[in-house]
Amino acid sequence: MIPRVGFYHLQKSSLEQALPRLLDRILASRQRALIMAGSAERVAFLDSMLWTQEPDSWIPHGTARDADAGLQPVFLTDRDENPNDAQVLLLTDGVVSRRMEEFARCLTLFDGKDEEAVRATRVLWKEWKGLGYDLTYYQQTERGGWLEKARANAPDGSNVGVAAGADTTNRVAAGGEEC
Repeated sequence: MIPRVGFYHLQKSSLEQALPRLLDRILASRQRALIMAGSAERVAFLDSMLWTQEPDSWIPHGTARDADAGLQPVFLTDRDENPNDAQVLLLTDGVVSRRMEEFARCLTLFDGKDEEAVRATRVLWKEWKGLGYDLTYYQQTERGGWLEKARANAPDGSNVGVAAGADTTNRVAAGGEEC
């Protein structure tokens, strides 16, 4: 399967603020998610954050410390694995997976205020474009939603822009509405 990758350019919120909202959408679509972070310490931080982010909400999730990884709708790890049979892979902290073909969708989230993260993401865009991956670049809006700004290798031929970060269009993602 050709990987379908969304590049999510965080500009208004941090990963910690955007992640629960993205996970809510994934879970609402009845899909499982795997979050791959850069270190065991980062996994522990995100685990704690997901338990305490919103007093009125709760995102069911687990880590390697928990039993029955296969029962977890969201699993956090610093390893390139898929113990919960997730359909959606979320890459954080600049990590890359060699198993992207196993997922229906991959999201790579990067901090737009970190020039090194932006540079590294542009390199990934070019590399993955050359491999024929279906790529979409989303830029965060003032309200915290996501606007599609560029596409490459789309199966329907609707390619827009030339690289991650290209400001070539104001088309709205996900069926005509800001997501």
